Formats: sequence, structure tokens, C-alpha cells
Amino acid sequence: MSAKSKVLPAPKLASISAVASAAGVSIATVSRVLNGTKAVNADTRARVEAAVEELGYRTNALARSLMRGETRLLLVLVPDFANPYFAEIIKGVESVTRQRGYGLVIAEASQTLSRHSAELDSLYNKLADGVISLARYADLKPLLCEIPDLPWVACSEHVGDSEVPSVSIDHRQAAIDAVQYLINRGHQRIALLSASEDYMWARQRHDGYEYALRRANLPVDPQLVRIARGTDYVHGMEAAGALLALEAPPTAVFAVADTLAIGAIKAFRRVGRRVPEDVAVMGFDDIPVAQVFEPALTTIAQPVRELGAAAAELLLKRLAGEPAESLILQHALIVRASA
Repeated sequence: MSAKSKVLPAPKLASISAVASAAGVSIATVSRVLNGTKAVNADTRARVEAAVEELGYRTNALARSLMRGETRLLLVLVPDFANPYFAEIIKGVESVTRQRGYGLVIAEASQTLSRHSAELDSLYNKLADGVISLARYADLKPLLCEIPDLPWVACSEHVGDSEVPSVSIDHRQAAIDAVQYLINRGHQRIALLSASEDYMWARQRHDGYEYALRRANLPVDPQLVRIARGTDYVHGMEAAGALLALEAPPTAVFAVADTLAIGAIKAFRRVGRRVPEDVAVMGFDDIPVAQVFEPALTTIAQPVRELGAAAAELLLKRLAGEPAESLILQHALIVRASA
């Protein structure tokens, strides 16, 4: 930049009062024209619109929404930012809300639901029009009672006996399909790597695992069931390590999340166990890395982006005062190289 160059200040945006002055009307009249809240005669409307054009006035969308009793913001509660499964759901949510003029606020669920969090204050103050929750339904119950007028939708958790509409797959049937596939491949000692069963989907997948074994007249061995401390890759490694210590280790593993399954494969490799030759591994979710990981992961595919999009549609229906019924979307068994 030369010595003579100057940094020009950013142009000052015209105010609504400047528009009113240029059009020779009150601020209230300008607001009525911009928001379409009351009828304004054609001559006055034309003068206001001309002043808006001449001054380059831009309305403050947030302020206008607050005047209408809405923020055009939706809160999405996410249990774990590191899990790519949740990121794919958010992409599905955003594909719908962007087209409808809504913004998203993404918040970590456990922090938001803490009694002293700023995010929780924003819910009480209704700074979000509604909530899509990917968190444990049990954590939401107190808030549903305390803020009954705030529309909620649960995504991934199937809440059958609740007034909160939900979008999910049939987790129990998906687990039955996964375990039956392993049984059909000749496996009889099939382990389960599960997540915290505070989540309904984890309980439902566990139930499906046991049902499939009993249906095949195979024993349900408690030693083969491991509850991981979380759903990150490292938690899968830890849980799989406990299985390796058994006197009779499993020949197959069904993990309730792809991240756990990939962690388990890494643990098996470290001790020289080949996948699938020595131990087959079945995942759940079909996250993007599942098909490029080696060996490519056999898994249960959830229509993840569709789940997010459907949850967004349900919430927008609730905001519009329309009926919003829970949905069960279809899953699919994806056979690849790990099982």
C-alpha cells in the first residue's frame, strides 16, 4: 500500500429512521410496509419502497423475527462432536432448514443440559424457536416439563410413549438382522460391543442381539457383552481388548457403532488377529469412513441424512401448528470385507 493510500471506512448502513424521513412517514409506517403487518395505501407504500431502494436499507432479520415472537433459529443438541454419525445428521437437518430461512445453533448436549449453562438459559428465554435433540431422551424429560411450549423433536432415539415426535430406524430389528447375518456365516460365539444403555437405541440394539441368539438356540454369554465407555474409536479398542483376554474369545463381534467396530479392528490387529479370517466384525451406522477403512466395514446402514432432514421437517410442522407424527425409516445391511 502506498503512503498516499487510505483505508476507507465501511459504508454506514441506512437506518429505518432515515427511510422514514426520506419517505415523509413514521417509522411505524415503514415497519408496516416492510413486514406486511397492516394495510398501507399504494402511494405511501411506493414512497417507502423508493426510499428503501435509494438508501440501500437492509432490514435486520433477527430484530424483525423477535418482533414477531420468533428468532428463526433452531437448536440442535449433539451428544458427541467427534462422532461423524452426528455430523451427517446435521447435514440432513441443514439441507431443510436452509431452504426455509432458519439458522442452526449446534450445541453439545451435556453442557447445554447442565443446570447453569448459558445454552439452557437461552432455551428458557426462548432464543430458539425449537429443538432437535440427538441426546438421550431421559436427559430431556425435566426440560419437557419445565418448558412445555417449546417444540422438541427427537432424532435417532425412538420415543414410543412420548408426546415428543421422533425420527429413527427400528434399532431392535436392525440388530437382529446384523446378528443373524453373522449366525448365517457360521458364528456361534458372537460378542456385543455396546454403548451406554442410557440411550434407548443402545438398549434396543442390545435386545435385538440377545433375541437373535436365543432364536438360533445359542447361549447369551454375559462375558461376551461389553459396554464401552463412549462411542469414540479408542473406546472400541478398550472394549475389544477385554474380549481378547477371555479364555474363549469370540469369533465375531457386533458393535453398535461403526466407530466402536473400527476401534475393535485396530485392537485385534495389534495382537495379530486377522479380520475377518480370525474374527469377523459388524458395525452400525455406515459412516463415510466405513467403506474406505481396511478392511471395509460390513455394517447396518442408517439413512443418516434422511433422518436429519425428516427431523427438521417434523419440527417445522410443529412450529406451524401442524400434526407431526413419529417416523421409522428403513435400514439396510451392507456387506463388505470385515464380516
